[in-house]
Amino acid sequence: MQKIFITFVILCLSLSVRGQQALWSFPKVNSTVVNTDGSITFNYVDPKAKEVSVVGNFKEIADESFTMVKNSKGVWTVTTPPLRPEMYSYVFFVDGRKMLDPASVYINRDVASTTDIVIVTKEKGDRGSLYSVNEVPHGNVAKVWYHSGVLGMNRRMTIYTPAGYDQGKHYPVLYLLHGSGGDENAWSELGRVTQIMDNLIAAGKAKPMIVVMPNGNYDAQAAPGCWSKGMYTPSGSRVDAPKGHAFENSFMEIVNYVDSHYKTVRKREGRAVTGLSMGGGHTFAIANLYPDVFDYYGLQSAAFIADGKFVAGDFSHLSATHPQLVSQLDRLFATAPKLYWIAIGKADFLYKANEQYRAYLDSKGYKYEYFENDGGHLWRNWRIYLTLFAQKIFQ
Repeated sequence: MQKIFITFVILCLSLSVRGQQALWSFPKVNSTVVNTDGSITFNYVDPKAKEVSVVGNFKEIADESFTMVKNSKGVWTVTTPPLRPEMYSYVFFVDGRKMLDPASVYINRDVASTTDIVIVTKEKGDRGSLYSVNEVPHGNVAKVWYHSGVLGMNRRMTIYTPAGYDQGKHYPVLYLLHGSGGDENAWSELGRVTQIMDNLIAAGKAKPMIVVMPNGNYDAQAAPGCWSKGMYTPSGSRVDAPKGHAFENSFMEIVNYVDSHYKTVRKREGRAVTGLSMGGGHTFAIANLYPDVFDYYGLQSAAFIADGKFVAGDFSHLSATHPQLVSQLDRLFATAPKLYWIAIGKADFLYKANEQYRAYLDSKGYKYEYFENDGGHLWRNWRIYLTLFAQKIFQ
C-alpha cells in the first residue's frame, strides 16, 4: 500500500513538473519587431515547416500576405514595407494551415475569429500612439450587470470612467454601440476605447466623459462564455429586425441605470450616442425614438433600421415605404440636436445606403456633418470615427 502511495506521489510530481515545463516552453523568438521606419519584421520558429506566410490587414481594404523565408536555425522571417501608424491584426499560415502566433499573447476576438495584434507608432500623438497605453492618467473599466424588464433578463455592459472620476464632479455620458456579431467587449478590445479616451482626455482634445458600452443583442445577456448559455460559438447573424426595436425599446433602462448609479450630467446636452454598422442602425433608431434624450448622434457605417426592419432602396420613397420614419425624422430635426454626424468609408458595402440617406436629409434641409475616408467596413475605420466623434461632443 505504501509503495502504491509513493508511486502515485511521484506520478503527480512528474505531471506537475511537465505542466510547469509546458508553461515556460514557448518559442524563444521575438515574433514581431517594429522597426524605426514603421515596417514590421515577423519571425516564426518551425524547422520542419515547408511554407510559411503572414497575413494581416496591412492594406486599407483587403488583407495582405507576405511569404516568409527560413534561415539555417529554422526561423522563418519577413519584413513588410513601411506601414502607417496603426494597430494591425495578423495570423500565420503554416503549410496551408491558419494559426495564431505561438510567441505572442496579444490576441483579439472579432465575432468567432481570433487574430494577433501589433501596433506601429512613430511619434507621440500618431494613430498608433493613440491606441497604445501611454504614461497618462488612466480611467477605469468595469463590467456591470443590470436588469432589463423590457427584455426580461439580467444583462451586462462595459463602462469606462475617466481618470479623476471620484473627485466629485458630474460627467457627460457617451453611449457606444457595437455591430452585428459584437458584444459589450467589442469596443473595449477591438476598438481600443480605454486607450483612445485616456490619451485624448490627457491631451485636452476630449472632455472627460463616461463611456457606456452595452450588449446590443436583444437575446443575449452578455458576451459568449460570460453568461449561463455557456461557451457557444458566436455568430455574426444577430440582428434586431426579427424582434422589431427590442434593444432600442429597452435603451432607456440603460440610461436610467447609468444616471442612478453614476455621477452623470442628467440632461440632453450631457448625453451622446454613436455606433458602428448594426450599432449605427441602433443609433439611428434611438435618435428617432428618443429625440429629446440625446444631443449628439454619430452614425458609423450605419445599417439603417426603422419599423423593425432594415431600410433599403431609395430614401426618396420614405413617405410611401416608412411614413412613421418620416414623422420621426421631422420631429427629431425640429429639436435641433447639437450634432448629427455620419461617417463611412468609400469602400464600405453600406456606402450607397448612406449616400441615399444623406440625399434625403439634403432634400429636407436637415443639418448634419459628414466624414468620408478610404477603406471599408473595418475596425480600422471605426477607431478613427470614435476618435473624431469624441472630440466633437460636449465641447
